[in-house]
Amino acid sequence: MSKNQNGSKHSGGSKTHLGHRARKRFGQNFLNDEHIIEQIVDAINPQAGENLIEIGPGLAALTEPTVDRAGHLKVIEIDRDLVERLQHHPFLSAKLEVIQGDALSIDFSQFAEKAQARVFGNLPYNISTPLIFHLLKFAEHIQDMHFMLQKEVVDRLAAEPGSKSYGRISVGVQQACRVTPVVSVPPSAFTPPPKVESSVVRLEPYKDSPHPVKDKAQLHSLCLTAFNQRRKTIRNNLKQLVPAEQLEALGINPGARPETLSVDDYCRISDWLTEQAEKNDSQ
Repeated sequence: MSKNQNGSKHSGGSKTHLGHRARKRFGQNFLNDEHIIEQIVDAINPQAGENLIEIGPGLAALTEPTVDRAGHLKVIEIDRDLVERLQHHPFLSAKLEVIQGDALSIDFSQFAEKAQARVFGNLPYNISTPLIFHLLKFAEHIQDMHFMLQKEVVDRLAAEPGSKSYGRISVGVQQACRVTPVVSVPPSAFTPPPKVESSVVRLEPYKDSPHPVKDKAQLHSLCLTAFNQRRKTIRNNLKQLVPAEQLEALGINPGARPETLSVDDYCRISDWLTEQAEKNDSQ
């Protein structure tokens, strides 16, 4: 479908596509490169009978080829004009369940009563990170996710410890999912062209994470604090939370920079914090 999404803050509000004006407030950039579209749908590999959900179908650039392969699709769209287009589409309307709403506020477990969901979309840059973390709340109900994102965000999702791209998003997502970049997308593939490179990433939630953690919310909070000042040591950034000697007891060098700690390191710190909170609650 043409997405109302790889939108960035740079997306143009004056362009129209098939009679629809790209809306800056929704971060709309519409995908229109047939070769790229085919690559993305091949990466998703939709099959008949699967529980497929598209976020931000826009003008249906990905929707049409996906429905051709799968036969039926749920789509979540926030733009009322695009919802009306999809509901009255001459070829697609009978094959779509159109849900008007903001994906950031939707409970995705409701869609997975019979089978795990396969979620995909060309996400607006301005909501991509919060939306991924929102979806991770429903990870047990999701088989996989394929999202087109700003390339910089995909680099952060897949980053290894020690790299400049590695940060709280890397830790939070890698704890929960296998992360695989699958397709690179140039700005020329969109109308209007965004001013950034894009990339499609595959996120596969683990049934049993190789990085187990007791409390994901605690892990995310820890990472916010740890990466708040990247140039400082982990001792300085966490001094209000974890004594330096406790870091050493956990096998972590207090003088290390936050980007050098592994996902497992952060999970160990998070579990210690969770244990301390439980002790305090029981006293």
